[in-house]
Amino acid sequence: MTARPAQVAPGPTLTAVGNQRPLPPLARHALIERRRFLAALGAGAATVIAGCARDGGATPATAPSTIVSNTSSTTSTTSTTSTTTSTTTSTTVADTVPYDPDLPYWAQGNFAPVPDEIDAFALDVSGALPPELDGLYVRNGSNPAGGPGAHWFLGDGMVHGVRLQAGRAEWYRNRWIRTPLLGEGDILGGGDIGPPGGANNSSNTSVVFHGDRLLSLQEVGFPYELTARELATVGPFDYGGALTTAMTAHPKVDPATGLIHFFGYGFVPPYLTYHVAAPDGTLLASHEVDVPGPTMIHDFAITDRDVVFWDLPVVFSIELALAGEMPFTWDPSYGARVGTLPLGGPATRARWVDIEPCYVFHGTNAWRDGDDVVIDVSRMPTMFAPDGDEGPNALHRWRLTGVGEPGSGGALGFRPELIADRSLDLPTVDARSLGRAHRHAWYISTRDAFGGFDFGGITRLDTHTGELDAWGHADHESAGEALFVPARAGADEGEGWVLTYGYDARTDGSDLLVFEATDLAAGPVARVHLPRRVPYGFHACWVPGEHVDA
Repeated sequence: MTARPAQVAPGPTLTAVGNQRPLPPLARHALIERRRFLAALGAGAATVIAGCARDGGATPATAPSTIVSNTSSTTSTTSTTSTTTSTTTSTTVADTVPYDPDLPYWAQGNFAPVPDEIDAFALDVSGALPPELDGLYVRNGSNPAGGPGAHWFLGDGMVHGVRLQAGRAEWYRNRWIRTPLLGEGDILGGGDIGPPGGANNSSNTSVVFHGDRLLSLQEVGFPYELTARELATVGPFDYGGALTTAMTAHPKVDPATGLIHFFGYGFVPPYLTYHVAAPDGTLLASHEVDVPGPTMIHDFAITDRDVVFWDLPVVFSIELALAGEMPFTWDPSYGARVGTLPLGGPATRARWVDIEPCYVFHGTNAWRDGDDVVIDVSRMPTMFAPDGDEGPNALHRWRLTGVGEPGSGGALGFRPELIADRSLDLPTVDARSLGRAHRHAWYISTRDAFGGFDFGGITRLDTHTGELDAWGHADHESAGEALFVPARAGADEGEGWVLTYGYDARTDGSDLLVFEATDLAAGPVARVHLPRRVPYGFHACWVPGEHVDA
């Protein structure tokens, strides 16, 4: 394909080498030091509480100048060679992508950002795209426009989307989320941007489509609304001014009601708030959940009757924030616990059980088993600990016993079980099974590389048989989060396709990969060849075709 640059100014230049407990000590420290934190950020308490909540008045940054390219080519239907779990190769990531030890891992390899926004049309395809796939696959990720920040998690948000229709890949485009931080450095960089919260966030973690609205999310502020057709930024979305906290990057849409359940955590009280909203954008309920202090709660879970939170000892550190570093640290003295409350609230009926300190970024799903609540999680022994950034995230099953009727009294029990001792994370399930017992779940694997880690392949777990069905463990190939799209309305669970962006270190290029959802080992049934490398990112969603072109 041949790129044809539009007559616009060039984009930014980026360099890349390839039951309530006593207040624990950390919570007391957070309260004592709050004024110091607020003053250091250059704002009074009212300003920061508004900023960490509903400061929706911030003006999105003017976008960096970009090179917009249009590409055009004919669609190919040549078959592609499958790659299975038995694939071996002597190629290593280090052989194909030079590693610079003077740069952090998120500044090189396929973590490195791309420098501009482009559009491409009539994309080449190897294999055959299922004609049932009519919609937009869009994924969010960190792509700093001003050079690497303090951590991979803190870069400017950028979405990459591919429109599929009638067996064709109609277009690809990538767009930065137009936030006040765009091109200004991350939220820890200081300057005139102000404290984190509200519109002041990078909006770089996930996307969700709910109620005809496409939202880009990061957990320290408001979501941003995007247009599905152009991936253009409409602006921050705060549920008509009713949302006064941040919004998690992992909201849950109840398949029975269509309601979206989510939460926000804060660096100052309230530390945790649970919300429910309708598809029309009405915020129906907000409940403050009593927790001891400010922690990083990245995800949660719901069943058809319960909300499940894990409050774990990755805690907010004022000292790290003031130093311009990633502002969370491992502190097991905070303790660790898992709790439930009734779906929809109230939070006053929450019950908790203490567990061994650990960290969980992502839960796969949760469901009821009689009086018990069962949650599958990717459990790490620590996170942001002084002796290392990440640990092995093995798949565990947590059983909360004695839950009974939601919000009823009585002590909870806790029984953990190891499901798979390999590194599995970024889980997805069929969205129609959310909050209910599922059979199939899809994960990515990771591997050590670059002095940090690298993405590996994708794996499906059949919870009925225990089978692990995997693709992509050769060193040169990797893939991101695997998103399930059903073949049609009414299709059985797992009957459909899995989509993900794949990266080939031999060519330093990317494809959109499409797999038959329950046969990953057979390899992709189609590869959409993209006009540029798509950096590793976080979470994706599917927008049905009738909403893309509306």
